[in-house]
Amino acid sequence: MEKNKTLASLQKYAMIIALIIVVAFFYWKTGGKILLPQNINNLISQNAYVFILATGMLLCILTGGNIDLSVGSVVCFAGGVGASLMDKGVNTWVAVLAMLAIGLLVGIWHGFWIAYIKVPPFIATLAGMYAFRGLSNVVLGGMTVSIDDEAFINVFGGGANCYVPDLIGNSETFNMTCMVAGIVAVVIFIGLQMKSRINSKRRGYETEAFTGVLVKMIIISAVILWAAYKLSNYKGIPTALIWILLVLLIYGYVTTKTRMGRYLYAVGGNEKATRLSGINTKSVYFFAYVNMGLLAALAGILTVARATSAQPTYGQGYEMDAIGACFIGGASAYGGVGTVPGVVVGAILMGVINQGMSIMGMDANYQKVVKGLVLLIAVIFDVVTKKEKK
Repeated sequence: MEKNKTLASLQKYAMIIALIIVVAFFYWKTGGKILLPQNINNLISQNAYVFILATGMLLCILTGGNIDLSVGSVVCFAGGVGASLMDKGVNTWVAVLAMLAIGLLVGIWHGFWIAYIKVPPFIATLAGMYAFRGLSNVVLGGMTVSIDDEAFINVFGGGANCYVPDLIGNSETFNMTCMVAGIVAVVIFIGLQMKSRINSKRRGYETEAFTGVLVKMIIISAVILWAAYKLSNYKGIPTALIWILLVLLIYGYVTTKTRMGRYLYAVGGNEKATRLSGINTKSVYFFAYVNMGLLAALAGILTVARATSAQPTYGQGYEMDAIGACFIGGASAYGGVGTVPGVVVGAILMGVINQGMSIMGMDANYQKVVKGLVLLIAVIFDVVTKKEKK
């Protein structure tokens, strides 16, 4: 019993420990450059698509280790359609709705074949990867389509003004609104943690020792305040972060507080038992892939807004970044295990590796090698710890 508890704790915090080690390593190798305010901002903006796609990918993985290989192509297709519509004079927000609708339809398409026709997810989404990449080239005509709508670019994080304005202070060097937002976030976080603990005790559930909870709250609060301070020293809150937080909060709630969230874990844990208990497992698969399509479209919007253009090559390799972030963040290759906070850790770890190696001037190919090795180690760790538990 004690051994299982130790393994569970090790599995829970292993990637956080790894993240701290990786950050410390790159801080040393880059002479502290990786933690400069501008680089913290770039880490968020450049990896916004990873946070968004990995959140959707988590839902697919929870159903039994399934993945969606088409998300990179859907990012390109949705972004290409939106850029082409705006280039032809279509209203910006109509174009945005069109992009989201495309993602939703793609999710319905994949969900139908996977949930109701029983096409293996790997095959269904592999077909989608090729099909939607081809459609991207057709829509864009193999050319780059520029986006010059400032409202679209700033709202979705691609322009010079894509930051929440400082509504409190008037300093050009320190954004007080960002700092206050960080403090408010800490207060809300501590309040929610304490409320959850009180409710658990009231219902007679087993709770973690208060010392452990206190340490966790102090560490997370310190990280939030540190990040807010860093961002405050460079323009403040990027609008891309708003979209990331919105997605993380919504799907964090869905996976932990809703019936469908419980069904996702149940299907991944034992699909046959879940089906025999009266749960419609087909609707669970359908839900996972519809949401994946919708989030792929949102990632496409953020991608073309940041680049201020759409190209047929956008989104290549995005599916691997999303899958990697999930597994590195603790999602099980067998399904039924994984959390949104874990996805955040995985996405940040991959972002730190990318940025750290870029600052060091290392070849992009070596970045792929390192990410591949990190992913392999994470999956091996998952497999080994599961064997130990058995």
